[in-house]
Amino acid sequence: MDIERKSIPPQVKRSFKGLLIPAAVLVVIIFLACSFLKGYLWFKINTKGYQALFMESGQVYFGHLSSSGRWLKLSDIYYLQVTQPLQQTEGAALSNDNQNIQLVKLGKELHGPEDTMYISKEKVMFWENLKDDSKVVQAIVDYKVK
Repeated sequence: MDIERKSIPPQVKRSFKGLLIPAAVLVVIIFLACSFLKGYLWFKINTKGYQALFMESGQVYFGHLSSSGRWLKLSDIYYLQVTQPLQQTEGAALSNDNQNIQLVKLGKELHGPEDTMYISKEKVMFWENLKDDSKVVQAIVDYKVK
């Protein structure tokens, strides 16, 4: 049994070569478009407002958020600090009524950080744009007025 080998005609070979460059250009364009859209669609940051950034550690930061590659930049940063009285009565130990929640401006800590944070996107659970009339934004506005 003899298997006949058929060769590809030269016209077909040339037509494949002619499609190779346009196909490669199309793939590059699609890749660039997807990269742009991924960044655009994934981050609908309201650049004029504040965002709440919820970290894996449980810490929540408030500030102005921007994105660059695998890093997030947060500036004008505030966070919540919960304090409890030093001495508690027996019934109050299980209650949250005695907690004092304060909004704290970043920068007054012992190590004296600047008011900008660069955070790996992998450490962030999620973030939210805050409304201008939210209690946190109102507290920030009040802090800045004082």
